[in-house]
Amino acid sequence: MDSDAILTAVNAAESMVNAPHEPERSSYRARKAMEEVIHLIFLLCGIVAVAFVLLISLYLILSGLPAIREIGLFKFLLGRVWDPTNTTTGAQFGILAFILTSVYGTAGAIVVGVPVGLMTAMFLAKAAPPRLAAVIRTAVQLLAGIPSVVYGLVGMIVLVPAIQKAFSLGSGACLLAAIIVLAIMILPSIINVSETALRAVPREYEEASLALGATETETWFRVSLHAARSGVATAVVLGVGRAIGEAMAIIMVAGNVANMPGLFTSVRFLTTGIISGMSDAAVGSLYQQALFSIGLVLFLFIMLINVLLNVCIKRRKED
Repeated sequence: MDSDAILTAVNAAESMVNAPHEPERSSYRARKAMEEVIHLIFLLCGIVAVAFVLLISLYLILSGLPAIREIGLFKFLLGRVWDPTNTTTGAQFGILAFILTSVYGTAGAIVVGVPVGLMTAMFLAKAAPPRLAAVIRTAVQLLAGIPSVVYGLVGMIVLVPAIQKAFSLGSGACLLAAIIVLAIMILPSIINVSETALRAVPREYEEASLALGATETETWFRVSLHAARSGVATAVVLGVGRAIGEAMAIIMVAGNVANMPGLFTSVRFLTTGIISGMSDAAVGSLYQQALFSIGLVLFLFIMLINVLLNVCIKRRKED
């Protein structure tokens, strides 16, 4: 009887101990299943993003290669004349002027915009009073939200006539106007990312510099900026991407003429070349295929710039 009583007591104790754990196990299994579902959703989102890039790349390659094969690679990339509708002497599809204009315009915008944006970010992160900083940040955010067509409209009404009058030109729609508009448009990206990078610098770095006798300005530029260089480089990458891919504002201030680039010459960028030609090109014609080829060149150009800048950033981080 004693052994039976003991076994009964043990079984009762086990049932009392195991009973509360059953709901916990089922709840754990449910959370685990939900976690796996969420991970699957994340994976699908990543696959969709990669798939879009691959599909766009594949479409541009398939649509752009036929024209390049028919025209000739070197004749297409190094040709100085773009005249696709000439039926007298034959159509010409040289895009060297477009490529150089895009390079010069983007480089000019970076040369003008990066120092202004970086100095503004330094002021907001280190020197500006809180109230003034809040006002400037609000203005920068509003600047980022202005549509491209508004930049182009203001540039066409205000900037183009000002350049024409200042330099006594026949037309103020030129590369200089495009550079100024692009420089203004890339400011929000550079300011926001650079300010975030500068604020992330540990305060101990600056305190050590000040303790060694450096002034605040020397500390900001020699210590804080150096520590935040990877973030600033990322801001420059975003600025380059915004500048080289802009079309609507540029077509309104650059003149949209297929000339070799000059500071006071009406020019046409790769992006504006595609926009201006799509309405005139017949479906399936060599002209339309050449426009797809320009898109392919622009796509590869942007990828090359991003890869080179990312490699430079990675090497600096390793150093």
